[in-house]
Amino acid sequence: MANLRADDITRHAGGGGAQHRANAAPATVSVSLTVNGARHILTLDPRSTLLDVLREHLDLTGTKKGCDQGQCGACTVLLDGRRINSCLTLAVMKDGATVTTIEGLARNGVLHPLQQAFIDHDAFQCGYCTPGQICSAAGLIAEGKAKTAEEIRELMSGNICRCGAYTNIVAAIQQAMGQS
Repeated sequence: MANLRADDITRHAGGGGAQHRANAAPATVSVSLTVNGARHILTLDPRSTLLDVLREHLDLTGTKKGCDQGQCGACTVLLDGRRINSCLTLAVMKDGATVTTIEGLARNGVLHPLQQAFIDHDAFQCGYCTPGQICSAAGLIAEGKAKTAEEIRELMSGNICRCGAYTNIVAAIQQAMGQS
């Protein structure tokens, strides 16, 4: 040990170089995303979640940050047509992908059938979970697996409504599926 210098001891003790690297700013990465039909080339911290990119870089605040752990579904968006939790998805991992948010569902000023059905059935109370519910329902319909109310409930179970509007949400999805 007598031959070691002070900086060697610091490095062996887990300090110095490792701590310096941890404090250094991460390199940025270029990510290309097509969001709601518009292509965006973004320079991002590689740790940026898709949710944070949508909200903070593209000002698309319809997608909500709920639990930030992928358990509530408030952050659900469609990625290449499939529903995902954007809070658990690193944007860098989806370079080149197509993302649809609640803002991108309506076309030419006409609400998406699910958006209209949620209004028709009063399928929201506070509305916080509604964007994620609607995006998840759009993915569910595209999957074509749900045929009954019970199947809809099961396949929508990853989206939590703290107000308890579940009966109306199922009715809205059935209307959009042409089942009501």
